[in-house]
Amino acid sequence: MVAQVCARNRFLTVAVCFIIAWLVVQLITTQQCLNQSQTYAVSESWKNSCLRKIVDSLVSSAVHSDCIAAVEKLADGQRQRVIYAITPTYARPVQEAELTRLCHTFRLVPYLHWIVVEDSTVRTAVVSDLLARCGVAYTHLYAATPDDRKLKPNDPSWLLPKGVLQRNEGLRWLRNNAQQLDPSGVVYFADDDNTYDLRLFDEMRKTIKVSVWPVGLVGGLLVEQPIVKDGRVVGWNALWKPYRRYPLDMAGFAVSLQLLLDNPGAQFRLRLPRGQQESYLLKQLVSGPEELEPRAENCTQVLVWHTRTEKPKLDQERRLGKTGRAKQPKQAAAVKPRPQE
Repeated sequence: MVAQVCARNRFLTVAVCFIIAWLVVQLITTQQCLNQSQTYAVSESWKNSCLRKIVDSLVSSAVHSDCIAAVEKLADGQRQRVIYAITPTYARPVQEAELTRLCHTFRLVPYLHWIVVEDSTVRTAVVSDLLARCGVAYTHLYAATPDDRKLKPNDPSWLLPKGVLQRNEGLRWLRNNAQQLDPSGVVYFADDDNTYDLRLFDEMRKTIKVSVWPVGLVGGLLVEQPIVKDGRVVGWNALWKPYRRYPLDMAGFAVSLQLLLDNPGAQFRLRLPRGQQESYLLKQLVSGPEELEPRAENCTQVLVWHTRTEKPKLDQERRLGKTGRAKQPKQAAAVKPRPQE
């Protein structure tokens, strides 16, 4: 019995020592690979050698194949273009739920920088905390919409445009920080109430100037999409205000960062007729539909849907408030302004 216990203890000791040694090797290898010397730049061959060691370690550790494939692309010098996703958001009961869902989508997208812009005079605690724990590279901004351009509680959602000044603030940040960004990057306006297929982000990385694709559940249609002939956009199937120059949804296009930098005045405008925001921006960037690049298998795949969370019924909250037991909503909290990340 004693011999069995001793043998078991020796086995556990050896196993623990092996695990610790493996972790130390991984730590040293990673530090050597990722920490540049203070006195000289790490050569490309050395970086590639390190990446190859990491790939070998990942393979032997049974890591998910997608992770291995991404690192192998790095080792082969096939770096992916960064997607700069601009998301306007505003305080409402479903805000944290919407942003949480979007966060979990973006965590699955490599090389994505999330630019979240609140319709507020400060950064609120609910959004700051969510971004801090999300695990996605982000920048947290804010820009307040004038009161006369905000929807009233009982107004229909289509009465006034939302997110105009917030998207412009995101564009301003990109231009002001262009020297630190990926010059081959792609800019996408990712609203927090949409549903995204991960393949969409692979499609938009192919953007040269402006890419377009179908959007589901928008404009009174199951699918609103560009009409493509011989690989070129020749029109749209839109029935709602089809006379618009570019009758597409905000979720239906992406723009190269360089194109936006080459057109420093290109932005959205607060006071425009309903449904004209997309056309107003694109008219400043391209001369006509023939310059648009159809993606998603020549606009035959639906990879994004304009879904909306149902407005919650909170009648019981009002009753709870009358009893004096209602909790202060977290959305009301704010954080002190800090330097932009």
